Amino acid sequence: MTVTTKAQETRGKLLEAAQEEFSEHGLAGARVDRIAERSGVNKQRIYAYFGNKEALFSAVLSRVYEQMGEQVPIPSTEEGLRGYVGQVFDYHRRYGDLVRLLAWEGLHYRDRPIPSEKERETYYTHKTASLSVALGIDDPTASARVLIALIGLASWAFIVPQQRRLMLGPEHDSEASWALLRASVVAGGHAVIDNALHGTA
Repeated sequence: MTVTTKAQETRGKLLEAAQEEFSEHGLAGARVDRIAERSGVNKQRIYAYFGNKEALFSAVLSRVYEQMGEQVPIPSTEEGLRGYVGQVFDYHRRYGDLVRLLAWEGLHYRDRPIPSEKERETYYTHKTASLSVALGIDDPTASARVLIALIGLASWAFIVPQQRRLMLGPEHDSEASWALLRASVVAGGHAVIDNALHGTA
């Protein structure tokens, strides 16, 4: 194994362990010692690779965003866009880390700049550009409003699972309940898309 390959493997182990730790405890509650223990890597390696805990959190989020982008790329056609909300909903149901990490990030930074501000802006600029193509509109701000609405619809039940449980009752976790909720979310997404197509976004 070359030095580069070993370094990549070590970095990957740290990111995987940090993802679990941050997802469970957030940025403020996460502990570098636990990340080192989870990964089986010396704690000093964390600082050598990432510098500090905030930079590590940022790297974890970048990794999770990349994974989601590979599995659920934003479409550039209206037909693809109509299936997008359901696909994002399904992704969050399978993998809950992204919504949890974003919730923790929001609680920690609130409206202050995040360490990866420019990188995240670029990510969303790309997404809104694809959305503009799909909707046939030439207004990035209008596309951004549509994207916020679609993401909100697809992710809210996972950001606040207690509300889903309290509102939907004892059967909230049954497949039938999930199917009905998904259908409602998708219908809401179609309404947002239709409004945008008719120039009311």
